[in-house]
Amino acid sequence: MAQQGLLILFLLALLCKVMCTRSHHQSTKDPFTSSNIDGRFCLSWRLAVETNNELPWRTVPNQCSQYVEDYLIHGQYERDLELIMEQALNYVNGIPLVGDGMDAWILDVDDTCISNIYYYKSKNYGCDPYDPPAFRAWAVKGWCTAIPSVLRLFNKLIDNGFKVILLTGRDKETLYQATIDNLHNQGYIGYDQLIMRTTTYKGQSAVMYKSNIRKQLEDEAYRIWGNVGDQWSDLQGNSSGNRAFKLPNPMYFVP
Repeated sequence: MAQQGLLILFLLALLCKVMCTRSHHQSTKDPFTSSNIDGRFCLSWRLAVETNNELPWRTVPNQCSQYVEDYLIHGQYERDLELIMEQALNYVNGIPLVGDGMDAWILDVDDTCISNIYYYKSKNYGCDPYDPPAFRAWAVKGWCTAIPSVLRLFNKLIDNGFKVILLTGRDKETLYQATIDNLHNQGYIGYDQLIMRTTTYKGQSAVMYKSNIRKQLEDEAYRIWGNVGDQWSDLQGNSSGNRAFKLPNPMYFVP
């Protein structure tokens, strides 16, 4: 009888150990735990953003702050940029230049040529609402760093004889010199034009503003072979160029 009691206690202890082990395994490996569900949602959300299906959106979902930080900081963002810019470089190498000085490429500035990741870190990687005065205060400091893969494309374009036109929604009245200095300090030297938003285009959407500028460039006989931007509004509209390259940006949306 005593032996049977000991056997029962042993079996109960073994069952308890199995159940505890299973519970621990599920809490650490089960793909349907809360954190992994958030991760899956955020991955799908970013895909919808990059394919321009999540419209409109004003801020990053709060549960995706860590996901966006990991994406931007831990290497995947750079790998994505490298792949896209490799495609652009391959395209550049196949373009037969006319040689009259009117073969052009357009590059956006913010989060295309230079990065605002360090600013958006202070804004919870886009979970906080857009703050125009705070962004202007950041931009005036000229602390944006070059995006290396885009800088390589820029230098290749210059070396090949393209006229590179930097087209940005930054306000010319308040940010003109700071933007020039920041670009120069980060290696963007030799571009044809830096075009910034003036009072003429105040209140216009980015799509309308950039479309109007590109149309003016075409009217001046520029041939726009390529157009690079981190926002769909950099690439949509009229006169968008022979080929467009969309860079990833899960931090903010510009209509």
